[in-house]
Amino acid sequence: MTLLAESWSPETFGLSLLAAAAFGLLGIALLALGFKVFEWITPKLNVEEELAKGNVAVGVVLAAVVLGISLIVVRAIGG
Repeated sequence: MTLLAESWSPETFGLSLLAAAAFGLLGIALLALGFKVFEWITPKLNVEEELAKGNVAVGVVLAAVVLGISLIVVRAIGG
């Protein structure tokens, strides 16, 4: 296993761009799914209502959840 990337060539640019877009969309879909699971396991927490009230703690928890899910998705996709 090498730590350096393969040399870049113009012939593979389109395929690389397509792969990046596909994995990006997959990552966004998995992040949205993870957020929906978080809402499902916390049924008594109405996120929109609490944020409208100015509850900063809910915003901090949501940020932590999104970052945590993002780290898991990156490791799952990136290997």
